[in-house]
Amino acid sequence: MKELEVKQALPQLQALLDEREITRGLSRFARILDTKSWDQLGDVFAQDISFDYGAAGEQHGMTALRANMTRFLDQCGGTQHLIGSVLVDVDGDHAVSSSYVQARHQAVGDTGGKVFDSNGEYIDRWERRPEGWRIVRRDARWATLTGDSSVIAGKQK
Repeated sequence: MKELEVKQALPQLQALLDEREITRGLSRFARILDTKSWDQLGDVFAQDISFDYGAAGEQHGMTALRANMTRFLDQCGGTQHLIGSVLVDVDGDHAVSSSYVQARHQAVGDTGGKVFDSNGEYIDRWERRPEGWRIVRRDARWATLTGDSSVIAGKQK
């Protein structure tokens, strides 16, 4: 390969590597939720995160993000968050990703019983930071919410 061709290919290669790191970040996020490893949220999200997960509206900061996650997920048993159909557009040190999410939540101690499913899309803005790519903005758009909402509301019978 000629030197000029290599120089022209480097930005494309970097964009592919960035896309891979962002996609892996989304996968890490799903695993953080399913293992309830709240201390690892900073591996994916910036400390100054802004987000809107729906009912609670606009929120800011890692403390608020952690509280949003734990208020639902600490109330239920096992979960499985599947993130797919990921699209990533990288522009230098900024990127936008959109991905579908399907999340199943089981009732505590009831592996064959009540479940609550949420299906939707995450729209994320990412920034390259000294520690790597981090989500600085998330908007969750829910398409369907089905099943027994008491599974995540802490009102299980």
